[in-house]
Amino acid sequence: MIYWYIFLAFFIPGILGYGGGPASIPLVEKEVVDRYGWMTTQEFGEVLALGNALPGPIATKMAGYIGYMEGGILGSVIALFASVAPSLILMILLMVTLLKYKDSPKVKNITKLIRPVISVLLGAMTLQFFMTSVDTSGSVQTVILIVISYWMLEIRKIHPAFVILLALAYGGISGFL
Repeated sequence: MIYWYIFLAFFIPGILGYGGGPASIPLVEKEVVDRYGWMTTQEFGEVLALGNALPGPIATKMAGYIGYMEGGILGSVIALFASVAPSLILMILLMVTLLKYKDSPKVKNITKLIRPVISVLLGAMTLQFFMTSVDTSGSVQTVILIVISYWMLEIRKIHPAFVILLALAYGGISGFL
């Protein structure tokens, strides 16, 4: 029965916590501390602090830890699944709906309208990265990285993951010089 309770403790906040992990944390606390009594408020606060300190989504880290503490490895897996299941279910339903109506003129028009918006958002993000790079590394280093990255990606056809790793290595080495 503990596995069912673990599932409910993370699935319900996942459904009701509109706004992502941080929005669902008070709901998880209500379940874990008040409803099931698995932790005290102090312990929950410590788990939350640890979750904030580590990289990645807070809700899934907390779910994995709390699930493990209450139900071992299987409890951890169940809690992780329960925390992502609402989003997963909605994405599957959305994809099924889009695939069902993919030939509809309305869906095609929506796709045509979304592409420019995504392009503008990606362009703005690129400009922001460029400005940050110029501010922190200087314009010469930034231009060198852009030119070499372009050459590696477009001319040499090197996989982007390797280009990113080489850029990180270059940044690390140039930071020491």
